[in-house]
Amino acid sequence: MTEMVVRYHRRPALPGEVDAALAELPSDDLTTPSGLLLVAHRDTELAGCAGLRWQAGWAELTRVFIRPEHRGAGGGAVLLAAVEEQARAAGADRIRLDTRHDLVEARALYARHGYAEIPAYSRGPYAEHWFEKRLSGAVDVSARTR
Repeated sequence: MTEMVVRYHRRPALPGEVDAALAELPSDDLTTPSGLLLVAHRDTELAGCAGLRWQAGWAELTRVFIRPEHRGAGGGAVLLAAVEEQARAAGADRIRLDTRHDLVEARALYARHGYAEIPAYSRGPYAEHWFEKRLSGAVDVSARTR
């Protein structure tokens, strides 16, 4: 979150700013039954993460992050493939996400992996671009409790 605050404001994070950002947009729902958080390791090091929030029939992708020292090694593609597999298994027919204008690397990653820009589906202080990817082969698990 520190990197997100620094990039957004284009200056070092001020005391308390990261905590305020976490409080403004919490991620404590990225656990059963409302979502999940996947973590990626490279060898023994934590390399990144990606989260899904379950919605009715679809999933929202959030908190995609690769640590700077692990970027450029394909970790973003691996995380996207893993969340797509999890979303399909949960019965989601698509994944949606919103992102900021300054996160050009993230927007390029999504576009490379079949995510298309769509009209706004959400509101938020940092939602400036919206993407969606339709998932083929979604499994119907309507009896699953969330």
